[in-house]
Amino acid sequence: MKLIKLLILLIAGLGIAFQVFFLASDADAGKLEQIPTVAIPTVTGTPLGPMATVRRDTDQEQINVRAGPSGRYDIIGILISGQQVPALGRTPGGDWVQIYYPGVPGSIGWVYSPLVSVDGNIPIVEPPPTPTPRTTATIDPTLAAQFIVEVPPTRLPTFTSPPPLVIPTFVAEAPPRGAGSVPMGFVIIGLAVIGFFGTIISLLRR
Repeated sequence: MKLIKLLILLIAGLGIAFQVFFLASDADAGKLEQIPTVAIPTVTGTPLGPMATVRRDTDQEQINVRAGPSGRYDIIGILISGQQVPALGRTPGGDWVQIYYPGVPGSIGWVYSPLVSVDGNIPIVEPPPTPTPRTTATIDPTLAAQFIVEVPPTRLPTFTSPPPLVIPTFVAEAPPRGAGSVPMGFVIIGLAVIGFFGTIISLLRR
């Protein structure tokens, strides 16, 4: 019995020691988390030099930023209406303005000068080389010929004139006369004479 009581007391003591140890560790961690931090102030300055401002009196809400002073160059970004960017230079004719545009190779872009207003004098800079024209995809004529289906021309119907119309003609044929035949006219006259004499005889008998 004494041995069992000693074991129970030993286990209880170890449990209390572990709880004290973990509570002390949590308190130290809380102290470390509560160390005050000081915000590092950021220094903002006004950019020096001429600025190019996107005009608001145009119908465009945004303008394109190109890689060179021409519409043949690729579009590398945009500027919204009223946005200001540093102006670095202009073309000899003044049609395009070179601006500082971070995030692109060289951090330089070009905008069309009628779409921006520049406050200050900017130097004339040499434009970049003209971009090479992009090659257009060509179709292999041999390969394309395999997909060409030749449709034979439609044969128009031919007109064949009918044969000439032959209208048959009929000729009245005279009845054949025998060797001992009597003309029909004489027969009629003979019958009429016989009838006439028969009529006279019948009248005289009365």
